[in-house]
Amino acid sequence: MEQSGVPAGSGMTSDRTGAAGTPDSAKPGTGTTEPMAAARIVEIRTRIDEIDRTLIELWQERAELSREVGATRMASGGTRLVLSREQEILERFRSALGADGTQLALLLLRAGRGPL
Repeated sequence: MEQSGVPAGSGMTSDRTGAAGTPDSAKPGTGTTEPMAAARIVEIRTRIDEIDRTLIELWQERAELSREVGATRMASGGTRLVLSREQEILERFRSALGADGTQLALLLLRAGRGPL
């Protein structure tokens, strides 16, 4: 056993490694041991997490507004769905995002009106 408490022959050295042989300069979960790259990845992921929180909040707000539109329409004797409006939304997302946009729009519509 080396003085660091790491077994001799383990392949891990005591001069630059932390837990499980990971270099001290590496940030866990970044996929790199290069300190500058790891730091940048952490920065980018922080912003991604902020965007995700905002997207979730907006998703929830949109779904609630859509449910309110449907309830208001039905309470006034209107139909449960307006297919032309759904087509408009599908086309908007498809035009902006391609096939993935269509899938996203379908999920958004379902969140607001429920499954068909």
